[in-house]
Amino acid sequence: MITVTTGDSRPIFRQIIDAIRVKIAGGELAPGDKLPSVRSLAMQLTVNTNTVAKAYAELTAEGLIESRAGVGVFVSPPRRRLSDEERERRLAEAVDHFVGAVATLGFEPEDIVARLSAVLDDLLVHHR
Repeated sequence: MITVTTGDSRPIFRQIIDAIRVKIAGGELAPGDKLPSVRSLAMQLTVNTNTVAKAYAELTAEGLIESRAGVGVFVSPPRRRLSDEERERRLAEAVDHFVGAVATLGFEPEDIVARLSAVLDDLLVHHR
């Protein structure tokens, strides 16, 4: 379901968060789908349970997942979680981070845009 990479510059808990966000956005995880327990996912990924718990806590705070006592962790129904201003701020922050990460790789801007567009198109195709 989720993979983490030790060579990735993002902390493992952030990789888990990003992977779950993408799976939700792409429709691979739908509202009501059950996620692995903290312990189970930690064992699958061979990471500390606190790492998974931290990721799940952030996703819960964002309203993407919810914990049901004694039952498990589930994908939350979609709802508007952020104001337009906060969404714009987060988009700008993500774009700045992305540009900073790829600026020195030597790709032409149109190649970067084409790659990003292809990934977004693929995400949208899976979401429909």
